Amino acid sequence: MKATRLLGSGAAVAGAGILTYGAWSAASWARYGHPRPEHHPRDELLDRFIPNPEVDEYHQLKVNAPAPITFAVAKAMDLQASPIVRGIFWLRAVPAMLRGQPSRRQGPRGLLEETLALGFGVLAEIPDREIVVGTYTQPWHQQVTFHPLPPAAFAAFTEPGYVKIVWTLAAEPVGPDRSLFVTRTRVVTTDPESRRRFRRYWAPMSAGIILIRYVTLPMVKREAERRARHGRGDQLPADPGGRGIGIGDATGSASRASTTR
Repeated sequence: MKATRLLGSGAAVAGAGILTYGAWSAASWARYGHPRPEHHPRDELLDRFIPNPEVDEYHQLKVNAPAPITFAVAKAMDLQASPIVRGIFWLRAVPAMLRGQPSRRQGPRGLLEETLALGFGVLAEIPDREIVVGTYTQPWHQQVTFHPLPPAAFAAFTEPGYVKIVWTLAAEPVGPDRSLFVTRTRVVTTDPESRRRFRRYWAPMSAGIILIRYVTLPMVKREAERRARHGRGDQLPADPGGRGIGIGDATGSASRASTTR
């Protein structure tokens, strides 16, 4: 009887999850192409590259740490430190693993370094404050390839069949020891067929993408505040309990990665 109740409860939870996921996908489909950028602070760096997005995702969190520390932590964050993010990546990597391909390079890797290694390129940067990276791609394919572009060519790129993605990390100072951590993603397609294809992709996939944002914001906050309390900035080793994000030479890694493209 107890096993039957457990099975029934599990089925109910699974059913609720499926219904919630279906509702999210339907809402994402309906909202696609109708962003509300006026609801968020203007970002002049983003506006240079995608001024009229089809998707405009904005997430922020207040951090009790100076902006340079928050920014350094965000750039070097290892997403795999979160079990939830690892689970999402594992699910997305299942098709590649079934083809015998590696799902991810082994060992820790900073967020910015890994993004650049995937095929994003640095479009603009304000030291210790904000970085903008971008790429063009076809995410609806099983094997996705990302292509960087020079900053001067990104906004003008209109070759049919692609999606342009711009993504930011920013730490805005709101006092000597406080900052606002912001991450923002904009997307625009280059022709109507790409718009239709990306909309079909985005409706079901956006739930996992946005969940990663909500998970990583408190990761950055926790580690930046820990480093600020110790007064050591990026010289403090990562939290031995596994909750922190190891900081290396994030700026140097970004520079090396971007100059190889």
